[in-house]
Amino acid sequence: MAKTREGELWRHFSELNKIARPSGHEQGALDYIAKVGREAGCEVISDPKVGVIIRAKATAGRENDPAIILQGHADMVPQNDPDVKHEWTKDPIETEEVDGWLKAKGTTLGADNGIGISAALAVITDKSVSHPAIEILATREEETCMGGANALQAGVLRGKILLNLDSEEEGEIYIGCAGGLDVDATFKGTKVETADTDIAIKVSLSGLRGGHSGMDINLGRANANKLMARFLKFAAANYESMLADVQGGNMRNAIPRDATAVLTIDSEDEEDFMEAVVEFEDMFRSEFAETEPGLTFTAEKVETPSTVFYEETTDDLINALQGSPCGPLKMSATVAGLVETSVNLAMVKTEGDEIKVVFLIRSSVESEKEDVASTIDSIYKLAGASVEFNGDYPGWKPRTESKAVEMVGAAMKEVLGREPKITAVHAGLECGIIGAKYEGLDMASFGPTIRHPHSPSEKVNIETVNRFWEILKRILKG
Repeated sequence: MAKTREGELWRHFSELNKIARPSGHEQGALDYIAKVGREAGCEVISDPKVGVIIRAKATAGRENDPAIILQGHADMVPQNDPDVKHEWTKDPIETEEVDGWLKAKGTTLGADNGIGISAALAVITDKSVSHPAIEILATREEETCMGGANALQAGVLRGKILLNLDSEEEGEIYIGCAGGLDVDATFKGTKVETADTDIAIKVSLSGLRGGHSGMDINLGRANANKLMARFLKFAAANYESMLADVQGGNMRNAIPRDATAVLTIDSEDEEDFMEAVVEFEDMFRSEFAETEPGLTFTAEKVETPSTVFYEETTDDLINALQGSPCGPLKMSATVAGLVETSVNLAMVKTEGDEIKVVFLIRSSVESEKEDVASTIDSIYKLAGASVEFNGDYPGWKPRTESKAVEMVGAAMKEVLGREPKITAVHAGLECGIIGAKYEGLDMASFGPTIRHPHSPSEKVNIETVNRFWEILKRILKG
């Protein structure tokens, strides 16, 4: 077994990391995937809404074996540390090895799902791999709206077994996942002139770990928007502050790592206000001493804006944010340690005279997902905001009997020397959407060990990638 980053899988991953591929801008990666397919002599279908489908013929002697679909997504989550400049529409990912892990230099790595896509491509370019007929489905916009999977039409895929290569824990086979729903609440605010005696202070919360809003939601990490809401409520009550601008988070499916707000207060309160910020930083750092050691909360005087949001708008927003459900809401009663329902208060954005609040609800129980959506709808409508629901996608219901799970399990046991763990995941794998369109499609998901996806701390364990590749080859060998 390879002990380093050698072979076709690692070659393809290196090539993908030269290509900018955040959600909505993954066409370069899809072009590379299509190019690999054509050069391997495969049939290639490029769909502007779905992504790329590659059909590879079976290797010699495997022509009568059932076809297998290898599935993953071409896009990645664009996150970088505040002190790292990265142009996500053009800059490559720079990587480094640290203690057996591959990570990026101050950005997300793109192992989610670049490793899975690279493995699928390696199957058709590594001439030593024996396999049946293969379909590779590389989707677009998985990280934002599941756009590629949603656009896939029934009848296009021919295989009856699908292996999703988008999981993140070695030795685990996923046979179910949560569904999701996007919620956007919008406050249309009135602005008034800033008082002559007021000054403006910008408060900044940063240094949080963030992470995947499904996989990491139960790790006790702070949500920047919830912490900022606590301070804004305090400032409004004690200093009659007025809100000029608020910004927090930048991805619906990432736990927000930072937030800022520009407030106006009476100039006579400046010293006391600054002391309050220090006290809040101490309080936040104490509350999250174990999970958020890098947390900082600071304030600086800035140029006073000419207008601020009307007091009622500010109060309505703050109260709604304070009342918003956030984090894990219910644990599964049947799968130990699995979050059943959660919500991520993902973004708060000031855009002109509007303030938008963005949520992502996840649940493996459809009725619970609908209940959380109704709760948010009630809170924000009572506060005077308009509410929209989008991006609803189903969960993936586990199958009690599965040839796909049998195949993956046998190969895992052979490579790892232990029985695999069969479980479900609190994340939005595309299997739920695809399975709803292809009744009877037998699916399983597995992958190498990836830590902290959707954050600049993302890293993948190199040896687990090599074993993941061995497992995939043994599955396909039959």
